[in-house]
Amino acid sequence: MIRLHTLLAPTDLSAPARQAAERAARLAADGGARLVLQHVVSSGALDTLRQLFGAAPGDLQQRLLDEAREELRGLGAALHERCGVDAELHLGSGAVAAEIASEADALDAGLLVLGARGASLVHDLLLGSTTERVLRKTGRPLLVVRRAAAHAYRQVLLPVDFSARSRQAIAMARALAPQAELLLLHAFEVPFEGRLRHAGVGEAELAALTASARREAEARMAELVAASGLPADAVQPLVLHGDASVHILDQQQLHGSELIVIGKRGQGVLEELLLGSVTRHILTQARSDVLVI
Repeated sequence: MIRLHTLLAPTDLSAPARQAAERAARLAADGGARLVLQHVVSSGALDTLRQLFGAAPGDLQQRLLDEAREELRGLGAALHERCGVDAELHLGSGAVAAEIASEADALDAGLLVLGARGASLVHDLLLGSTTERVLRKTGRPLLVVRRAAAHAYRQVLLPVDFSARSRQAIAMARALAPQAELLLLHAFEVPFEGRLRHAGVGEAELAALTASARREAEARMAELVAASGLPADAVQPLVLHGDASVHILDQQQLHGSELIVIGKRGQGVLEELLLGSVTRHILTQARSDVLVI
């Protein structure tokens, strides 16, 4: 089983980021992990302030850093009181996403925990610009928090494709939520289904192809469950025909899953350069927390 030794929780000290920091603190407390809170004062924002001030006071950056340090200390104290965790505090300035990724590497963080939205409403109309930039810069697991951390995760929705990454995702889900029920979801489609129908292939033949694809998927799901060593009462396998994005969001709402665990990238060459299209859709539309690995 994966053990998370160090959690890095970057925060812009906004309310959503504080919510994410509390989730990180609860995970650290439950797993006996090291927790590091990081705040980065944006060098770009500092430059903008200097331009707005004209002849800016020479100690402007230091004053902002001092104020941020006090807020960070206050957050650390609040998390200690609520979760019993002593967080390390790291404060700096620079390009925010780059500083976060660099800090994660320096700490060899097993998990990054960020809020889905930050303090800037203009820049956070979808996912949150900093969170998305960090996702693009790091290969480390990243938990995007949307919900208050009232309790440990009780049900985790885990889309699987039967690859080695699926087994890794299961191990990571068990590390974050060892007591949670895992809902393993595989959404399958018949290759070229729409074209086959357009080409005149009958519904009976398409139904037979769909049934065959379902049997194969169910067999592979059974193999995955057996290989993962999951107890029968801790896993609920689900094989559905249709679009993965639609089924993931539907099942999350139907079952009330508090966390979705999903891979970062798709299978196409372009998607390998960016975020996978399914992953991006889930990140922007899901009502639950999302762990991207």
